[in-house]
Amino acid sequence: MASRPSRRRRAVAVPTGLAVAASLALLPGAGTALAQEAAPAAAAPAAADGEQLSYVVNTSSHPGTIKRVERAVAGAGGTVVVTHRKIGVIVAHSANPDFAEEMREVRGVRSAGATRTAPLRSAATTEVGVPQYVSQEAGTSAAETADVPDAEPLEADLWGLRSIRADEASKVNPGSGKVTVAVIDTGVDDTHPDLAPNFSAGQSANCVGGVADTSEGAWRPYTADDYHGTHVAGTIAAARNGVGVAGVAPGVKVSSIKVSEPDTSLFYPEAVICAFVFAADKGVEITNNSYYVDPYLYNCKDDPDQGAVVEAVNRAARYAERKGTLHVASAGNSNDDLSADEIVDDSSPNDTKPVPRTVDPSECLDLPTQLPGVVTVTATGVQDLKSYYSSYGYKVADVAAPGGDRFQIPDTPSGNGRILSTMPNESYAFLQGTSMASPHVAGVAALLKSEHPWASPAALQWMLKAQADNPGCPEFYDPDGNGTEDSTCEGGRHVNGFYGHGIVDALDAVE
Repeated sequence: MASRPSRRRRAVAVPTGLAVAASLALLPGAGTALAQEAAPAAAAPAAADGEQLSYVVNTSSHPGTIKRVERAVAGAGGTVVVTHRKIGVIVAHSANPDFAEEMREVRGVRSAGATRTAPLRSAATTEVGVPQYVSQEAGTSAAETADVPDAEPLEADLWGLRSIRADEASKVNPGSGKVTVAVIDTGVDDTHPDLAPNFSAGQSANCVGGVADTSEGAWRPYTADDYHGTHVAGTIAAARNGVGVAGVAPGVKVSSIKVSEPDTSLFYPEAVICAFVFAADKGVEITNNSYYVDPYLYNCKDDPDQGAVVEAVNRAARYAERKGTLHVASAGNSNDDLSADEIVDDSSPNDTKPVPRTVDPSECLDLPTQLPGVVTVTATGVQDLKSYYSSYGYKVADVAAPGGDRFQIPDTPSGNGRILSTMPNESYAFLQGTSMASPHVAGVAALLKSEHPWASPAALQWMLKAQADNPGCPEFYDPDGNGTEDSTCEGGRHVNGFYGHGIVDALDAVE
């Protein structure tokens, strides 16, 4: 099996002039084979007495019960950070190492658990690769995009847009300004000239720590190195304004809900819970989720801490769905079969020391992509073949979309098989990953919502699947050409593990 990119949803990117193998060597988890023998599972490290951790406590939404549980939090040596009363989820901090165990004994508490294994304000860092930047001045000539009216300067390299016919769809319906896609990510640089025309500040916030901060600019990246969310936002809704690139739905609004911790770029549960609730309460129609909830790649429901996280995040996601918000999420970059009987997870917890373990993906969920009602997206390259790194799964994957693949080379001016989009500080770069596939789907969902404003999240998901085009399972999947089949596609022509119901089609969405 080929070397794997990082297990994070983050873009798998190649530095200019460097070999791919060298690039992957920078990323955590690179070179780990799925079939590797797992070491016996060990208990996750716990914070020492006196070190504060963050917790979720799940109870009912009854006011009297919530008040009683809040008092119990204080009695167990904890401090309430925020109470999401509508879903019965309390976020608390405590230095008591027995806090979660004590809270589980409180009347009215359904579950309680730590949301991290490292103390608050951990200084750990994660590598996410180096983008391949592109100068707008080095863009394409008018002749190269002569068949695209009002083409953007870099449009000839947007093979992903053309492969799902988003360039044609924009002529029919570029999307409604009444539809907003919230990018739950590392923040969005709303000052970028391709994003500023469509940015919705009133639906943006910083949810790091679990409390929404809506002050001016709080939703922006910490530094230019936190580029992930800005790249995602451009694929969804970069404006057709004669600058740089264009998005799948260049007429819809895009907002930013920042959930990544400073320095670590980790996406902890309390921030994601805040983001889902905030998006719902602000009337966001679609969220894009190109990440997994840290620190566990797979959260096992039979583990008290991880099970509490699953329940809390699911409550927030379902609350948003009931309020009319559709969630779109990337399937992951581990080439894992999410419908397999077992998966080796050697990357969790990623905020302290990973402990190899074997998990059952039907009981140990990749959040949020495996939650009920969430659209799970796999990635493809220019040949409409599953990207070599993309996780997949029969009856788990819903739809597929362009995410880029270094083995599938397009006939474009750059010849780059990755996805080109916006970056902080008015720049552009190529990245690849299921992180790039998910925003293509979120953009198509926004087009569908624009055409059918009455549509519920369930109806939108049904329409996404109905308009998708399925290439069917390949006879022999060998993306790197080494003669070894790297993954097995199960299912038939209409539904299968590589593409779900198929690759989304933006033109079908608006016709």
